[in-house]
Amino acid sequence: MKRLLIGIALSVALASAAQAAVPIWGSLQSSPADTPPSALKPGQWIWGARDKSPGPMAVIVSLTEQRAYVYRNGILIGVSTVSTGKKGHETPTGVFSILQKDKDHHSKKYDNAPMPYQERLTWDGVALHAGGLPGYPESHGCVHMPTEFARLLFDTTNMGMTVVVAEEGTAPVSVVHPSAVIPIDPRNGADLALAPLADGQPYRWTPDASPSGPISMVLSVADGTVIVMRNGIEIGRSRVQVTDPLVGTHAFIVAAGFMPERNGLRMPNWITIGIPGHGDEAGKVVSEALVDRVAVPREFMEKVLPFLTPGSVLLATDESMQPESTGPKVKVLDSNPPGV
Repeated sequence: MKRLLIGIALSVALASAAQAAVPIWGSLQSSPADTPPSALKPGQWIWGARDKSPGPMAVIVSLTEQRAYVYRNGILIGVSTVSTGKKGHETPTGVFSILQKDKDHHSKKYDNAPMPYQERLTWDGVALHAGGLPGYPESHGCVHMPTEFARLLFDTTNMGMTVVVAEEGTAPVSVVHPSAVIPIDPRNGADLALAPLADGQPYRWTPDASPSGPISMVLSVADGTVIVMRNGIEIGRSRVQVTDPLVGTHAFIVAAGFMPERNGLRMPNWITIGIPGHGDEAGKVVSEALVDRVAVPREFMEKVLPFLTPGSVLLATDESMQPESTGPKVKVLDSNPPGV
């Protein structure tokens, strides 16, 4: 019995030491679920999800608000205060996928600094992880979150999940930034050309350019173009016509199930994500009438539809995505080994 008690005590001590080894930033408990996000103080957060509940997820990081919003099935399930990149190390805006997860990550760049519950967004240094929360941007480009919130998010998310980093009050093109969406080929580090469609060419489809991985799409009403990406690499683009387009930038995520079949095509169900500036849209089911306002060549739709699974994200903007309108390039995916 004495040996058993000693063994139990040792196990408890080791577990406590392991827990103590994780730096603690922010509150250890969720604020009440009815707390307005704007009322959260630095380090505070809200989490209302059941662990392992099914449904497509997405994370929206608002640089303007210094908050992160977590959606499942288009419904807000968590919100947290964050600290993003300071001046000279700004967190890039754009559409990202989680490339790597490391529960006990330490920085190779910054003197082995702990970055618990790291979820990597780029190979050259941007990630979600637990970190300092002074109430303003102070990181070197990463998104710092409270430790317990970062743990809950880490335990819930999957590889390839979409993360949108947005900034309200700037041109929507900074949210849908082509040089951030389709910047660098992760296989060889080469710049990816944003080649327009040739005159008379209705669409281009090259799925072998990136054979597997999560799908995301960007639709520009101004350009009359939709671009399909997998792992940050363009695999297709098509001309589109939009009648009565929405104003500004809006995000949508594929949910489970399908809309009624029309003309032999099965369109998946879509749910609206509330990005900064359009938070009141969160969780709204996209109507068939809204889908019908977007005209896409049938042949292109037949190729794309099989790839749209729950969690696929579409960002639609009334601004242009042309390279000359996007400003300097932001490297989001490259072939360099992890350096954080």
